Amino acid sequence: MSKRLLKGTLILTVATLISKIVGSAFRIPLQNLAGDEVLGIFTLVYPLYMVALILSVAGIPIAISKLISDALAKNENQKVHDIFKSASILSVLFGVTSFLFILLFSNILAEVLGGQNTRLSIIIVSITLLIAPYMAVYRGYFQGYGDMQPTAISQVLEQLTRVFLILIIAYFTVRQGFAAEHVSGGIMIGSSIGAMISLFYLRHLFTKRTSIPKVSHYEKRTFLQTSKQILIISVPIAIGSISMALLNLADSISVPLALKSWNIHQGQVTHLFGIYGRGLSLVQIATVFSSSIIIPLIPLIGMSIASNDLQSSKNAIERSYTLTHLISWPIAFGLLSLSVPINLALFLDLQGSDVLAVVCFSSVFTSLAVLSTGVLQGLGKAKHAAYIILIAFVCKIILNIFLVNYIGIMGAALSTLFVYILITFVNSYFIKKEINLQLYHKRIYIFIVSSILTGLLIGVPTSFIDFKDWSRFLSLSYITISSIAGLIVYVGLLLLLKGINGNELKEAIGRKSLFRKRGF
Repeated sequence: MSKRLLKGTLILTVATLISKIVGSAFRIPLQNLAGDEVLGIFTLVYPLYMVALILSVAGIPIAISKLISDALAKNENQKVHDIFKSASILSVLFGVTSFLFILLFSNILAEVLGGQNTRLSIIIVSITLLIAPYMAVYRGYFQGYGDMQPTAISQVLEQLTRVFLILIIAYFTVRQGFAAEHVSGGIMIGSSIGAMISLFYLRHLFTKRTSIPKVSHYEKRTFLQTSKQILIISVPIAIGSISMALLNLADSISVPLALKSWNIHQGQVTHLFGIYGRGLSLVQIATVFSSSIIIPLIPLIGMSIASNDLQSSKNAIERSYTLTHLISWPIAFGLLSLSVPINLALFLDLQGSDVLAVVCFSSVFTSLAVLSTGVLQGLGKAKHAAYIILIAFVCKIILNIFLVNYIGIMGAALSTLFVYILITFVNSYFIKKEINLQLYHKRIYIFIVSSILTGLLIGVPTSFIDFKDWSRFLSLSYITISSIAGLIVYVGLLLLLKGINGNELKEAIGRKSLFRKRGF
């Protein structure tokens, strides 16, 4: 991998990491400011928006960047212009189509997603679909020239703007006594403004650094040919990127439907879904590492396969799996063991602590599912990954309806755990069929055993404490002390059992680049 590409990939990885942390962590103060019902509406509506956004946007930057970089390598400047203009037209068509579909069917979609108190949020957040696809074209254009910095900065800028506005709007609307559905609708404005700010930044760079492409002899045939090339590359990427959003959408569709069988009113449905959403907020934070690691991993696998260097692919995949297991298992058992004080410290009460525990424990399999889906994409098996996700989507809906109907919102938590376990092992099966490697070995079992022992150490004392009258400060102090003790024990067990050496420990905490060792 060239130094420029490696540098660009690392910049993009760091930016994605920051964006995902900011975009996941804000749900905690949002719940504190606006309550579980607002968080519930947000958690119900946002997966629908994300599915539409990913299908419209996800693969476009990569597709455009690949086509532009190929054209530049052949000195085909006219083709660069054709690609840019075709992608711009395509993005507008995607955006308008997605927006109109959601707008026209907002009444039906609201009923599917729990009730009419979600409709305003659905309509407002769909406005972002008019902006985001066009923004993706500029990101792909810069990436085609090997410049990842504009994409990285625009991602962070968009997320920071969005989160800032969401929290500010939530604060003022709650103070004014607005109903939950109006608070939820108001905070959705943040997504549209964040995307607009990002687009303005990219457009400014574009006009500053380049002249606006003026394409001569641009015809309908050119648009059709170029669009076909873009779609061939982008559609499998979009489908492969949709996994978590699609499974979250399965929750939004089926959980409210199952909860209604309990004869509770609409406000209680969104309130219960908000409690379930507490765990999803923490899972998204816990899976940031695996989500970010696949950005450099996918092109690395593709390049290695293209050059017939299967050993490099095997090394990269095995290394990624090892680091994901090393980090994800202790996080999952730590969250499970400390779920009660975490619930009180972050969400101000103890409602749904058992639900929080199960959802948080599923984070290890969510991380492995995200990673393995990315590996399948890198191995050229994007269709396999897509089929697996679609099957998991159907399974999630069936399990939610069955389990929630019998045991309430805990059923959604258990179905989440089961479905991500299913995805992890099915993906692993197809990966091993495609390339002969060892995904599970002695060291990984050491990680798991060490995580279990660490979880027991910090979990047993927690089970004897009544946190009902504890303050947020005391709970945070307890979590901090327990986490430090757990980390020391976990690292000590790994060194004692020879599950990790000193150099790998430094790498795991970020002192070395993931792919720098062994020539990556």
